[in-house]
Amino acid sequence: MVSRLVHREQSRVYLEQANREFAEGDDMQAAEKGWGAASQMVKALAEARGWEHGSHWLLSGAIVRIVEETGDDEIRTLYAVANHLHTHFYEGWLTVDLVERSLQDVARFVGKVEALLDRRSS
Repeated sequence: MVSRLVHREQSRVYLEQANREFAEGDDMQAAEKGWGAASQMVKALAEARGWEHGSHWLLSGAIVRIVEETGDDEIRTLYAVANHLHTHFYEGWLTVDLVERSLQDVARFVGKVEALLDRRSS
């Protein structure tokens, strides 16, 4: 089992890679790294809370729990944006502008979820 610290660090690495790849013109790889950043941070929090997180289904369940814990429905919305980036990697249907804005949303998502790592669940 990977520790929450490893997931947290990997999230940050993916976010940096996403921004670098976007700047280099590879919006599809940037999108996938954006998704990776979001999913790794959810895994970090899930690991800290003792929640299962080994599939997309379980990650979605963790998002529901995070929203219930925080009352912050924007977390759900930002997670959906990250999922769209994941789909873009396979389908290529987002515009470059939308990928750029979505990566900004993912950075906000990562920050929000990361802030919860140091907070106990209710």
